[in-house]
Amino acid sequence: MRRVTAYIHKGEKFYIGECLEIDVITQGKTIDETLRNLKEAIALYFKDEKEIPLSKEPPLTVTLDVKEYARA
Repeated sequence: MRRVTAYIHKGEKFYIGECLEIDVITQGKTIDETLRNLKEAIALYFKDEKEIPLSKEPPLTVTLDVKEYARA
């Protein structure tokens, strides 16, 4: 079993879900709906694949705090 990392964030009207390792993006009205949509989209993405081309090593995911600077 391999893992796919997804990033979910709030858009203007919906939550947006994006996979970091593969080209899959979806949306939903709630986080739960977005997760369900991501699972479905990932399954469709790999539907015809005999071998899933994902790294065996888990990705390193970090969150960084960035200080805002006012522009003069």
